[in-house]
Amino acid sequence: MSDVLEALPEAIYTTDAKGLITFYNRAAVALWGVTPALGESTFCGSWKLYWPDGTPLPHNECPMSMALKEQRPVRGLEAIAERPDGTRVRFLACPSPIFDAEGGLIGAVNMLIDLTDQTVADEAALIHDALVESSADAIIAKDLNGTITNWNAGAQRLFGYTAEEAVGQPIDMLIPLDRRDEEPGILARIRRGERIEHYETLRRRKDGSLVEISLAVSPIRNRQGRIVGAAKIARDITERRQAEEQKSLLIREMDHRVKNLFTLANSVVSLSARSATTPGELASAVCARLNALARAHTLTIPHGLSNEQPTTLHALIQTILAPYADGGDNSQPRAFVTGPDITIDGASVTSFALLLHEFATNAAKYGALSLPEGLLDIACSESEEVFTVVWSERNGPLIDREPDSTGFGTLLAKATVHGQLHGEIRRDWKREGLTITVAFPTRNISGQ
Repeated sequence: MSDVLEALPEAIYTTDAKGLITFYNRAAVALWGVTPALGESTFCGSWKLYWPDGTPLPHNECPMSMALKEQRPVRGLEAIAERPDGTRVRFLACPSPIFDAEGGLIGAVNMLIDLTDQTVADEAALIHDALVESSADAIIAKDLNGTITNWNAGAQRLFGYTAEEAVGQPIDMLIPLDRRDEEPGILARIRRGERIEHYETLRRRKDGSLVEISLAVSPIRNRQGRIVGAAKIARDITERRQAEEQKSLLIREMDHRVKNLFTLANSVVSLSARSATTPGELASAVCARLNALARAHTLTIPHGLSNEQPTTLHALIQTILAPYADGGDNSQPRAFVTGPDITIDGASVTSFALLLHEFATNAAKYGALSLPEGLLDIACSESEEVFTVVWSERNGPLIDREPDSTGFGTLLAKATVHGQLHGEIRRDWKREGLTITVAFPTRNISGQ
């Protein structure tokens, strides 16, 4: 690649992310009139720089520096390079940042066009326009009155308006009514020469829907260096937000599950202590029930994409309820499962295991399983491709009234039934015990 760049007639050089020059071709040396030191010279290899009106231009404010700091291609700005011999050359700069596969800045490349031939400068501007147009991000330019002047294909994909529909319109058409106060502040900062980085906000699409974006805004200067507008880069962060919300939900669920495990362990110890007559019997009963809980927990873990083993609903219910299978005197069962069975596999195993685990946990905390004489009746039925499971508790604490608040576990159970099983769940707080009815389409969970 360096051989190709070396052969080009245009002055081309590259820098690292800090602006240290890492490569230049012979044309660049000819334009600058000086040979810069690789890894030492920064932003531009010229001896001195000026704006077209003759104002000194510090190297750390030159177009290449702007492209690195703002992490965006800079539309060709004119500048003047003064050589050590005193001669000056007017040129057009077209720097563009370079990113790695993860989107991290690793450097920039700049092409300097000698404006002796204005035709070449026009071609360079066209190349820069093509780069902007091909960007995956929405890139929008506006004047200092907030009127849209440029609109790339990325903006059309994100907001739904074509360039013909957007150019000439106020930028306010993208801003929700409750956020209209943002734009005056942005324009005021742009007029002061400031830039806005990673500003997260909401914008409105053509169809009226809202989209969460990360916004970066930078001043646009004319050839004399005067600020005449602003360039905006908008990136859709909807997926990132969803990932953050999913992460938060998983953390909350994990915290909830850990607390429930401790509660269940306490319940197992308490239930076992009622029938144990010696420390050895207590230890044996506790170990047996905790091992059953562990076996139930393994059903909530997928076995892999190619090795998932289907099970049946009855088997899953019996495994989840194994820690409470016997009464306090170890003589009679506490849970009765009746009706037709059904095969479940894939993600449905996890969904049902979590759901039944939630029911059992609440029963052990507050319901029938919290008393040694408490019993469960679990009746299954199927009609017109709808499978119904009725969980009935009896001989537990009497229920005075329905709870006033809805806990996280109840919300999670509802989300599991509605979102994953595509079914319905209903709770009936009878005085003699809670009844939970879950109904779902058979086709959504059956391995058949």
